[in-house]
Amino acid sequence: MAGLGTVPAAAQGASGAPAKSPLATGRGGAVASVDADASAAGIEVLRGGGNAVDAAVATAAALGVTEPYSGGIGGGGYLVHYRAKDHKVLTIGGRERAPLSAGRNLFVEKGRPIPFDEAVTSGRSVGVPGAPATWDAALRSWGSRPLAQVLRPAERLARKGFTVDATFRQMTADNEKRFRDFPDSARLFLPGGRLPAVGSTLRNPDLARTYELLGRKGVGAVYRGELGRDIVSTVRKPPVAHGTSRVVRSGDLTGRDLRAYTLERPAPTHTTYRGLDVYGPGPSSSGGTTVAEALNVLEKKGDLRRVDKATYLHRYLEASRIAFADRNRWVGDPAFEKVPTAALTSKRYAASRACLLKDDRALTSPLAPGDPRHPAPCATTGRAAPTPYEGQQTTHLTTADRWGNVVAYTFTLEQWGGSGITVPGRGFLLNNELTDFSFTPVTPGVHDPNLPGPGKRPRSSIAPTIVLDHGRFAFAVGSPGGSTIITTALQTLLNHVDRGMPLADAIAAPRASQRNGATTDLEQALWDGTVRRQLEAKGHVFKLSPEIGAATGVQRLPDGRWLAAAEKTRRGGGSAMVVRPG
Repeated sequence: MAGLGTVPAAAQGASGAPAKSPLATGRGGAVASVDADASAAGIEVLRGGGNAVDAAVATAAALGVTEPYSGGIGGGGYLVHYRAKDHKVLTIGGRERAPLSAGRNLFVEKGRPIPFDEAVTSGRSVGVPGAPATWDAALRSWGSRPLAQVLRPAERLARKGFTVDATFRQMTADNEKRFRDFPDSARLFLPGGRLPAVGSTLRNPDLARTYELLGRKGVGAVYRGELGRDIVSTVRKPPVAHGTSRVVRSGDLTGRDLRAYTLERPAPTHTTYRGLDVYGPGPSSSGGTTVAEALNVLEKKGDLRRVDKATYLHRYLEASRIAFADRNRWVGDPAFEKVPTAALTSKRYAASRACLLKDDRALTSPLAPGDPRHPAPCATTGRAAPTPYEGQQTTHLTTADRWGNVVAYTFTLEQWGGSGITVPGRGFLLNNELTDFSFTPVTPGVHDPNLPGPGKRPRSSIAPTIVLDHGRFAFAVGSPGGSTIITTALQTLLNHVDRGMPLADAIAAPRASQRNGATTDLEQALWDGTVRRQLEAKGHVFKLSPEIGAATGVQRLPDGRWLAAAEKTRRGGGSAMVVRPG
């Protein structure tokens, strides 16, 4: 790792905000996120003696200030934790839940699905938030500091404000029209009725007070108290600007729904790959099962270290296609669906699917699924279920501490800005996670495990991934990006393990994403290269994508130092920091 540069965590940029660097190495712990202020919040907690879990909650809360369109109190996510003392990987599923009154026709009116954009910007799209419960449970289970203490950096950041950058301004511009239809969203994100200028300071005193309230009263304020009452009233009667022509449907969320909310605590998904142990979140997320299945297919097919770039990318794309075909058919909320997790992640099932992968030609999508319960070579079962749309507006962080503990945590509101609805006086946006449900069966006549239901969790693609080498932590990665989260985590892992790229380069490398669709998303660098023509000759069809994902990761170096890595350019570049650089 010689020649890797470091930036002191406390270094300041010209605007007074912490300096942003995509790479840092050193000791004492590490944080990587998309935002320098958020990473600095995590580093502050680590320097104060906190552990990786404490730092993860602090970083997540700060992202709720500086990345409010991607995550926060009003959303949810999945946390994967490596506990160094016994080398165990544990998970928390904080996915949002539908109201107990929700039926399979939640997004159907007069026999037809509601237009997607109308469903998003409504109370009907809002699920019970899971982020506050996740933060509380993680701290109680594995943390060393109380919630009030780890929220303080974010509370201070919300009160004093953060410096608006070009990415934040663009996200605001993308939401401007609908924010103007909700007075509280407009007041917060369009100060003075205008888009915030790059370099200006944006403050959120309402969120500062909300964090103070959570620290003082605990997350019961959300699930049984005054914050929850405000969430319910906002969902049931969205505060729409006078004179707007936007159709904004109400939701049916109740206090009973908040009180009934529970976290998932599933065993992590697990497979082995090239002698490494790979862990991810279990269902209701499809991230862990799909990454594992794709890895198993690739391992069965041969050694990616010994093939040229075009063959490597071809196999990666085909393994993704196969795994997504099975994901779409079999994965949903395990409280409602019999999800064959062990079978989907088994070597036996991957062997039955790997024979579909041919080096000289691409498969045709949508590819039909197999049956993991009864594997048969190259067999398919029933009709294909294409991958429905998922918003790519999520955020991810990774943290590590001086004791060797690690957290990979991906959380979201779903779309940029979620539902677009800010809870009056509370300073945070509500999610639109329920639009991750299939509005109607994706393929008529084929069972869809992702239809709405009472108290059901929509399927997620979140895939925070932790990799161990002979029981010891090796590295962790994760990304935002809707269904491209899975392919980003998978491709980054393959870049690092098989193609020998340093973790920072594995994150920065150009991406492709195949999700059992007729076309494959391709970033510009691959679009312009000769490898595209080689892949097209095999039958691949590509669509240009401006960017795919925004990954972060941490790695334990052989000498015991931490390496933190983030994006160089995607989403404006990420922020990697360590406690003691060097």
